[in-house]
Amino acid sequence: MSRRIELETASVEDLVALFADIAVKQNAALENIRSSEYNRLYGEMEEVAAQLKSREGDQRRALLPLYTHPNPTVRFKAAIATLALAPREARDVLQLIKDRKEYPIAMNASQMLRAVDEGRYIPT
Repeated sequence: MSRRIELETASVEDLVALFADIAVKQNAALENIRSSEYNRLYGEMEEVAAQLKSREGDQRRALLPLYTHPNPTVRFKAAIATLALAPREARDVLQLIKDRKEYPIAMNASQMLRAVDEGRYIPT
């Protein structure tokens, strides 16, 4: 069975758990400066987010509980994935990561806030 078929048949809850698991792995890759691993995981996460978005009613809302996850990369990735659906709440998550200086992802949060403010990133 291919990964695509598995994503297409997975429950929303399983997709959210997979999203969080990928983000935790991305955090480890980021901290250990393993760029190729981070990039591979990025692609996997994009597939999961796209699958959630394609579900009836745009099920990316199921990622909102990840805003309180202990891992800052999980919170960051959930906020990015839901910026179009919950812009104020997602921005608050990004701002908190930045304000707490939760490096290395705090730098990404700062850059994303700036990109949204300047119109260089339009959430969809």
